[in-house]
This record gives sequence, structure tokens and C-alpha cells, in this order.
Amino acid sequence: MAAIRNEDENSNSSVMNRFVYSNRNLWSGILFGIGLVAFIDETVFHQLLRWHHFYDKSTTDVGLISDGLFHAFSWFATIGGLFMFADLRRRNAIWPTRWWGGLFLGAGSFQLYDGLIQHKLMRIHQIRYVENVIFYDLIWNILAALMILIGLSLIYRTRSRQQLGKALSHEH
Repeated sequence: MAAIRNEDENSNSSVMNRFVYSNRNLWSGILFGIGLVAFIDETVFHQLLRWHHFYDKSTTDVGLISDGLFHAFSWFATIGGLFMFADLRRRNAIWPTRWWGGLFLGAGSFQLYDGLIQHKLMRIHQIRYVENVIFYDLIWNILAALMILIGLSLIYRTRSRQQLGKALSHEH
């Protein structure tokens, strides 16, 4: 009987930890998502395909240095998100749906920021230097919007559960 009660307490503790650390789950996912999409952008479009550099308004050397700084930023975001995730795991407070929502929201937001602000407003680089860049822009920004919608949908699904958890915690 004590084993069953202990198991129930651990289960309840895990659920309550999810609610207490819901923002940390969200921010861990957001940071990891930003780092992941920045890493993919850097690796695929900057290094493998060599379509552009992070900063294309100067020499190739400056472009390569800017790529290195961008790469460092992506790894800081990734590692920061993973440290937060490890802390959540240690506390038995991982909320996978909320974390994945954060990941998609972070990845999509960063990609949309890159596509609209850096590509179009600041013009520090384009996705690809071709005549019909609008095709690439549309794909880039539509994928970003889809990731944001997926992330918001997952986060919204956890929101109602989070409010339920707060209501339950006030009953005791």
C-alpha cells in the first residue's frame, strides 16, 4: 500500500513540476528551436550550398567572419536550451508538448525574422542571389509561418491543462 501511495505522490509531483516549470519548458524549447534553425541555416545555406553569408555587404572575408559569429550564436542558443532541458529533466519537470511547442515557435520566429527583417528590411543578405528570389522568399517565410502555427497550437493545447493544474494546486 505504501508503494502505491509513494508512486501516486511521485506521479502527482511530476505533474505539479510540469506546471511550476511550464515557462522553463517553453523557453528551453524556444532557445533550442532558435539554435537549431540557425544551425541548419548556417550549415546548409551558408556552408554547403554557399548561397550567401550572414553579412553580404562587404568582402568574402567579412562574410566568413560574420558566418562564424552567427554559428557561435546558434550554438549558444542551442546549448542554453539544452542546459535548461537537462535541469527540467533533473527536476522531473519535462512537459514534452509544451517544449515542442516552444521549439517550433522559436524556430519559426527566428526564420520569419531572418526572412523579413534581415533579408528584406535590412538587406544584409538574400536567401539566394537569383532573378526570381520571390520564389525562395515565399517558401522560406511560409515554412516559418507554418512552424509558428504548429508551435502556437501545441502551446495552446498545454495552456488549458496548465490552468487546470493551477486550479488543482489551490485545492490542497
